[in-house]
This record gives sequence, structure tokens and C-alpha cells, in this order.
Amino acid sequence: MAIREAALEGRATDVAFFGHPVGLRVLFFTEMWERFSYYGMRALLILFMTDTAAGGLGLDATSAGAVYGLYTFGVYALALPGGWIADRLIGQRRAVLWGGILIALGHYSLAIPSMATFYPGLFFIVVGTGLLKPNISAIVGDLYGEKGARRDAGFSIFYMGINTGALFGPIVCSWLGEPREGANWVNWHYGFGAAGVGMTLALVQYVRGQRHLQGKGELKDDSAQPQRLSQARRQFGMGLGAAIALIALIVMLSAANLLPITLVGFAESVFYVVTAIFIAYFVFVIAFICRDTVERQRITVCLILCIGAALFWSGFEQAGSALNLFASDLTDRVIFGTEITAGTLQAINPLFIILLAPVVGSLWVWLGSRNPSMATKFGMGLVLLGVGFLVMMWGSTFLAEGRIGMQWLVVTYFFHTVGELALSPVGLSSITKLSPGRLVGQMMGMWFMGAAIGNLVAGLVTRYLPESETVEAASVNAVSLFGSVAAFAIIAGLLFIAFAKPIRKMQAGVN
Repeated sequence: MAIREAALEGRATDVAFFGHPVGLRVLFFTEMWERFSYYGMRALLILFMTDTAAGGLGLDATSAGAVYGLYTFGVYALALPGGWIADRLIGQRRAVLWGGILIALGHYSLAIPSMATFYPGLFFIVVGTGLLKPNISAIVGDLYGEKGARRDAGFSIFYMGINTGALFGPIVCSWLGEPREGANWVNWHYGFGAAGVGMTLALVQYVRGQRHLQGKGELKDDSAQPQRLSQARRQFGMGLGAAIALIALIVMLSAANLLPITLVGFAESVFYVVTAIFIAYFVFVIAFICRDTVERQRITVCLILCIGAALFWSGFEQAGSALNLFASDLTDRVIFGTEITAGTLQAINPLFIILLAPVVGSLWVWLGSRNPSMATKFGMGLVLLGVGFLVMMWGSTFLAEGRIGMQWLVVTYFFHTVGELALSPVGLSSITKLSPGRLVGQMMGMWFMGAAIGNLVAGLVTRYLPESETVEAASVNAVSLFGSVAAFAIIAGLLFIAFAKPIRKMQAGVN
């Protein structure tokens, strides 16, 4: 009787959250508040670094963009070791917990008005996000024994949490932190503190809801064996020691003027080194790891898609860097007599995602066998990205008459969002389909590494922002910048579309 009652209770719990495991509710709100904190802080970051009048760091756009690029690069790049640590050392559940603690600590460090806490705060957020982001999604998958439509629906609900947090985070944090006329009470550090509060709320409800996770996210049995744990700890210690030694060496050589390096120079060096490693890894896998021609062709397609993703995110992620500065300095944000914060415009993309994702998803279903190929969808995404920048180029021609209206950015973000919906979900799905089972984790890691490279480039682009004394010169510079980005994205997109058929052949039956 007790066993039967326990089984019945388990089934009831399994559908307690709108037909889904109640653990999904815990992870939904954890991710929602984490994204609230991440995107809320991101809306302020580059504006705070470039501010000279209201307690900001007073950096020039080039240096601020380098910091921003390195920060967002680290967030994605550290998902690789974050996943490894969870799989081999502590399990996903503890990785999410410790990641959340580090993120909250980072936000509260930024809330302290001191340079001594600024860079450590960014470091804590990067490491914490690397632990939390890949592993909370893994726990969502573990909640479902099946891999059918119910599991897919669960992830759809989970992703709604992501976009809900991304929608409200920039609005709240920028309202509290971004200086504006008539709001003498605001302070940058209030906004950073609000992000910390959001992460704290995520942690509180995550800890309180542990029992609803039903033991999911624990270290797997094979990894929990003492011998494997001991080996993993040695590997972790060696890797950590090597990283610390490398950082210490760079710091010492720089302090002794034996390795003169600037912030921008360091960011550029990271880009070249990581891109070289990225390409070399794929070449190695294709040449020595793939077992036959079919695997080589499919992994080559993975490489092409990862390059496409890097190109896309290098433009799309300018929303938090170059376009955010443009919104702050060159956009008229007064509506009905009230000034809207520049950070509030960062909420447009998640709003469009919430509104348009069901429409785009239904479109792919309706098309059925007429669905465009992977490469064609990537091309569409890149072309739409370029069209968005064409809108900004057009709008920038009116800068000579003063600040331009917010509608230019809104339309730009619309095209970028539709491009994201055409490219990002397809890319994630395609990588898992094309990769041999033994390489899926590595290929997903390279997909996120492509995103990391794109984010770094998006930060470095700020050096080309118009910094001119006259609005006429600013208009010319902005038109040149956005026109160049648009041309690059559209040409890349058209190349994907032009080579869609040969790429489809290389997919070797994977659609």
C-alpha cells in the first residue's frame, strides 16, 4: 500500500506544474531571476563604464567595449569548464547553486562604488554564469524520462522564463541606475544592486525547491566512483594551477614592462588566439577523430554553422555595446514628456521573442516538407541581421538634424529578433543531429565558443562608434559603421543561401 501511494504521489507531482514536473517551476523561476540579473546588469555595464558625469568609470568607448567584449566572451567560454566541473566533480545541482552564489556576489560587488570591486565583480559573474547556465538546462532535461513532445514543451516553458527575466531586468535596473534629467535619486550602483537582489531571489527559491527536483542533477554513478573523482580532482587542480600560473606570468611581465599590453590589445589577442584554437580543433577532429567520410562531412557542416553563429552574434550582441551607446548618446528617448532610459530599449528583443517565437515556430510546422534547409535558415538570419543594420544606417543619415527617434532602434531589433529565431534554435538542433553521439557534448561546446567569439567582436566594434564634435561628422561615421556591418552580414547570409545545396549534401541525410 505504501509503495502504491508513493507511486501515485510521484505521478501527481510529475504533472503538478501545468502538466509538467513541479521541479520545472523551480528551475523556471531560478532561470527567470538569473536572466533578470544578467540582462539588467548588461543594460547598464557599458553605459556605466563610459559615463564621466554621474560616477561612472569614465573610460573611452574603445576601452569600455574591450572590457564588455571580454566579459561577455567569458560568460559563454566558461560554459565549457562549467559543464565539465558539473559532470566530473560536483553534479549539476551543486554547480547551479555555487554558480548562483558567485553571480550574486559579483552583482553586489558591482553595487559597491569602488574600482577595487568592479573587476572582481565581473569575474565572479563570469565564473558563476559558466557554472549555472549550461547545467540548469541539463537538469530540465533530466526531469523528463521521455524525450518526446512533453519534454520539448517543458523546454519551451523554461525558455519563456529566460525571456521574461530578460524583459524586466533591463527595465528595472536601468530605471534605478541610469542617470537622467529630473531623477536625482538614481545611482548606477542601485541598478547593480537590483541585479544582485534578483539573483538572491533566484537562490532562495532554488534552495527551497530542492526536494521538487527529485534527486535530478546529482553526480552520475560512473563519475561518482572514488577513482574517477580522484582523477577528475587532479585534472581540475592541474588546469586551475596552469591558468593561475599563466595569469601571474602575464601580470609580472606587464608590470616589468617586458610585455607591454593594453586592454584593447589583450582583447584582440584573445580573439586571435581563441579563433585559431577554434579552427584548429575542428581541423583535428575532421582529420583524426572522424571515422568515415559521412562523419567528416557532417562535422564540416558543424564548423560552417559555428562560423555562421559567430558572425551572427558579432552583430546581434552589439545591442548591449555599440547600439546601447548609440541609444544613450544619439537617440531621442523622450515619450509623452518622459525620458525613457537607454537600458529600457534592451527589453525590446525579449519582448519580440515572446510575441514572435510561437509565430515562427508555427510557420516551420506549416511549411512541413517545404521547410528551408539549415544553411538557408542561417542565411536568412544573417540577411535579416544585415537589414536591421541597414535601418540603423538609414536612421543615422538624420543625425545631422539632431538625435534620431527610438523607432529606428525598435525596427532594427525587430529584424534582429526574427533573424535570431531563424538561426539560433535551428543551429542548436542541427548541431545535436549532425554530431556523432560520442562528440555531441564537444560540438555543443564549440557552438557556444562560436557565440563567445561573436560576443568579443561585438565589444571591440565600439571603437568605430562616431565620436565627433559635430552632428554632421557623427552622422557620416555612423552611416559608415552600420553600413559596413550590414554589408558584411548580408554578404555572409547570401553565401549561406548560395551554397545551401552543397551543404545539404554534406549533411548526409540529416535534415
